[in-house]
Amino acid sequence: MNKILIANRGEIAVRIIRACKEMNIKTVAVYSEADKDALHTRLADEAVCIGPAQSGKSYLNIKNIIEAANIKGADSIHPGFGFLSENSQFAKICEESNIKFIGPKSNVIELLGNKSNAKELMKKAGVPVIPGSEGKVNNAEEAVKIAEKIGYPVMLKAAAGGGGKGIRIANNKKQIETNFGIVQQEARNSFNDDEIYIEKFVKNPRHVEIQILADEFGNVIHLGERDCSIQRNHQKVIEETPSTAVDDKLRNKMGEAAVKAAKVAGYTSCGTVEFLVDSEKNFYFMEMNTRIQVEHPITEMRTGIDIVKKQIKIAGGERLDIKQKEVEFRGHSIECRINAENPSKKFMPSPGTITGLNLPGGNGIRIDTAIYEGYTIPPYYDSMIAKIIVHGSNRNEAVAKMKRALEELVIEGVETNRDFLFEIIRSADFIRGTFDTSFIEKNFNF
Repeated sequence: MNKILIANRGEIAVRIIRACKEMNIKTVAVYSEADKDALHTRLADEAVCIGPAQSGKSYLNIKNIIEAANIKGADSIHPGFGFLSENSQFAKICEESNIKFIGPKSNVIELLGNKSNAKELMKKAGVPVIPGSEGKVNNAEEAVKIAEKIGYPVMLKAAAGGGGKGIRIANNKKQIETNFGIVQQEARNSFNDDEIYIEKFVKNPRHVEIQILADEFGNVIHLGERDCSIQRNHQKVIEETPSTAVDDKLRNKMGEAAVKAAKVAGYTSCGTVEFLVDSEKNFYFMEMNTRIQVEHPITEMRTGIDIVKKQIKIAGGERLDIKQKEVEFRGHSIECRINAENPSKKFMPSPGTITGLNLPGGNGIRIDTAIYEGYTIPPYYDSMIAKIIVHGSNRNEAVAKMKRALEELVIEGVETNRDFLFEIIRSADFIRGTFDTSFIEKNFNF
């Protein structure tokens, strides 16, 4: 690869550009009119405006992105996460345009993007799955029949869903009848696909995911687990590795299942297999994310493996240069997502100009961000503006480093969730590692 266009913005665009520079690969940034002063446009070798502020007219505008790649002579496109990263049509158009899509093949994205189809594939492969419908559920009456068979509570979920959208929990027949149409409408609005499926709701689970790498020669390895159980409205807030809920035996079983999942899907690139783990250490396949994850840095900190570079090399046709037995896991790593939002006002986004900034530093601390003093956060995109990642020799040291990092962090001019994150990591349940996905709901009144 000689020149990569990054079809994204913010900290992930900066992250990819830095990896490319270290690999001596030229980069092209794309930006909306609202992002003309964004850091990623300054760091890239070239930058192209692809449309107005609205995502649908810029970062989701496939035609403009492909044209930008052609004009600038980019032979590859890295989609980052969000936006078009899991859009099979975008990947297919890249393939047809002789532009390398840095990710899995379009047919694999399409296969795994439909959550109900992915679940059926995993079931056939022997990967544990949550009991539920055999594919699409057509109406509320059908959903009720399935729920009465597998037992309440159940979850109504958008088949093309992600990011916590298109999900409702139902504890009885009436709630299914009330919520079925709502979930369909949310799915239609968010994903342009109103297909719904139903599955058993696992009470108070841990959300644990396995990072995998797979090349085009059938080699697949996993890089251990990440615990993403600290969530608000199904959106991850804090992630860590290793998980306090996973022992060596369970880690090996989940890793083997994730590798099996990637192989049965014909997967290449980096990816993440997400599982729910119940109180008895049973684990169930939830979905497979066909892209780089927001929380990938904690795995990089713990293993020393640069996942973005591996992803680029795999797309370039290289074999994985590391075997499973060579993956080394060292210490403990935690990530906090810094969002421009106001927790006291129901996490209302807080765009605006950063008038003062101090980012923490020191041994074992990494900051992934695209903000700078004087930067104006636009109101059109996700509110995440930075990630603080720490690494310690053990969990206690990592927690202590995160406390110190949050104390040092100063962002003036906009509201952030810093104090909310500080409350979480100081809480007794977090320190003990005895939390689950209901942690925020149980401990904070928002």
